[in-house]
Amino acid sequence: MPNIKSAEKRVLIAKARNARNKSAKSELKTNLKKFDTAVTEGNRETAESAYKVAVKTVDQAASKGLLHKNNAAHKKSGLTVKLNGMAQ
Repeated sequence: MPNIKSAEKRVLIAKARNARNKSAKSELKTNLKKFDTAVTEGNRETAESAYKVAVKTVDQAASKGLLHKNNAAHKKSGLTVKLNGMAQ
C-alpha cells in the first residue's frame, strides 16, 4: 500500500476508472457481437438496428479514449462493409 495520502487517493481513482473502462469495453464487444450474429443470421432489419447501436458505441469508445480514432474508423468501415455485403 502507498504511504502517501495522495498516492492512496490515486489508487482509489485508478480502481474506479478501471471498472468504468472495463464496463465500457464489455458493452462495446457485446454490441459488436450482436451485429455479427444478426449479419450471420441474415436478418436485415435486425442487422441495421444493431449496426446503428454498434457504430454509436464505437464512436463513444473513441471519444472516451478506449479506442484510437483510427482503430474506431477501421471498425466502423468493417461494419459498413459487412452490412452492405448482406443479401438485399
